Amino acid sequence: MEKLDQKKIEELIDKAVEMMDYSYVPYSHFHVGAALLAGNGTVYGGCNIENAGYTPSNCAERTAFFKAVSEGVTEFEAICVVGGMNKELTDYAAPCGVCRQVMMEFCDPDTFRIILAAGRERYEVFTLKELLPMGFGPKSLGVR
Repeated sequence: MEKLDQKKIEELIDKAVEMMDYSYVPYSHFHVGAALLAGNGTVYGGCNIENAGYTPSNCAERTAFFKAVSEGVTEFEAICVVGGMNKELTDYAAPCGVCRQVMMEFCDPDTFRIILAAGRERYEVFTLKELLPMGFGPKSLGVR
């Protein structure tokens, strides 16, 4: 597992901010970028992708997770999420409930870290358990 030190956090923030450039947001103009750190050290980027029907839209966090899982990677250490109107970071952009549930499927809620950032100097780190207390996951069904 990769060590999550200040340098690694800054790298994840930079990658998440970079991913905002790829957001497809013609309706909300709210760009979200994510940088997912896998257990093997690979970082998977993700951006939000909107759809006129809204329901088929996909969040940046899920884009990053699905990209990694589609390449056979299922162990994760941390994710950084950034977002803002017209690519301007003004506040934290926390994962929605659906994204938290996807994280619960693949991550240990006690050790997986979620970095919410509004810049390199302004961020907070949470565990998945802090953002999804009493979460329902594979262990709830006797798996893993």
